Amino acid sequence: MNELQALLNDCLVRTKHVENAALINIDERKVCASTFGFNVPEENALNLIYAFYKNLVQVRREGLYFKEKYYKCVRADEHSIYLHNPDGGLIVVKTKTFILVATYKAGMYPSVCVEAVEKL
Repeated sequence: MNELQALLNDCLVRTKHVENAALINIDERKVCASTFGFNVPEENALNLIYAFYKNLVQVRREGLYFKEKYYKCVRADEHSIYLHNPDGGLIVVKTKTFILVATYKAGMYPSVCVEAVEKL
């Protein structure tokens, strides 16, 4: 496990508010770290990058598909996207260098997940 994976595990997954998380390097256009067993396909990583840079209005209107599941957009701005479906939710936060994506299950408190991801 590298330092980034340890950070995702310690700061997000161990809070019990985040189910899985991954860090995508924007310039390299690939996942550089993820929690154990959380595979983000390259196509999904590229779609998340594209959502921030070219497609934010459409994501707000139409939602987003991630790992073959549809998520309805609850909130979106230039730095974060908060999406939800009946099984849980998806939080996506962008910095200058990375995009952090995290999932949570239905029944968890989405606001706590959003807060944990945005703080990290």
